[in-house]
Amino acid sequence: QVQLMESGGGLVQAGGSLRLSCAASGSSSSIGTMGWYRQGSGKQRDLVAEITSGGSTNYAVSVKGRFTISRDNAKSTVYLEMNSLKPEDTSVYYCYGSMGWRTYWGQGTQVTVSS
Repeated sequence: QVQLMESGGGLVQAGGSLRLSCAASGSSSSIGTMGWYRQGSGKQRDLVAEITSGGSTNYAVSVKGRFTISRDNAKSTVYLEMNSLKPEDTSVYYCYGSMGWRTYWGQGTQVTVSS
């Protein structure tokens, strides 16, 4: 079993920055791809960014050039550096991690960008 704990959300003005962290615990030594999804109010959950254990990354078009995903395999932690934030980035951000055929999710952290 793997547990994921997000931190770093909050309220920021448009143009500002936030850094999200997600630490995996439990049987996390074999965790593979990790990443972030987000879900706005009344919207579906969409991929923001993901990173493999080898460091390959994939970004949603809407965040490319503004967000950077990274990970520390020794700490089983994934980060999302968010710059040039826009009001439309306001969402609950969920961390996930894949292990074999299973996907584990965090509880989510709210990011609110004011205009």
